[in-house]
Amino acid sequence: MARFKLDDTDHQILNMLIENTRTPFTDIAKKLDISAGTVHVRVRKMEEAQIIQGSSLTLNYKSLGYTFIAYVGIFLEKTSQTQFVLNRLEDIPNITVAHVTTGKFNLFCKIRARNTEHAKNIIFKIDDIDGVSRTETMISLEESLNDKTRLMRSIFQEI
Repeated sequence: MARFKLDDTDHQILNMLIENTRTPFTDIAKKLDISAGTVHVRVRKMEEAQIIQGSSLTLNYKSLGYTFIAYVGIFLEKTSQTQFVLNRLEDIPNITVAHVTTGKFNLFCKIRARNTEHAKNIIFKIDDIDGVSRTETMISLEESLNDKTRLMRSIFQEI
């Protein structure tokens, strides 16, 4: 697939969508002095080029009572069990991120919970998965930086 070239208008559209993915195309069009149809066509082309994939919703976990964050390193009995364990992890909704890793852990997860008791129960569920030999948990004291928009803007400037 040929590399998709973004022009200044594409960059401006992306910047507005990064700020708020729910911004109506008509609002973007007014700000850029172009038609809403042009915005629609450009966004569709960026979707077809897989530059844009869906949109996301940002939740305020604190408002929902999920203020406890922990990272769980998972050791497997055998690396051949990786996919099986990943499939079981998908059944635990409090695991919000899971990575297959090199180094100390076979898998590394982020969990969100209401409190330490709730987190303990989630970690016990992970420990009970066949193929998991043990886990190691790190508690997050504070999420200080969680800003993917800076990276997106940097990447889009390179394209």
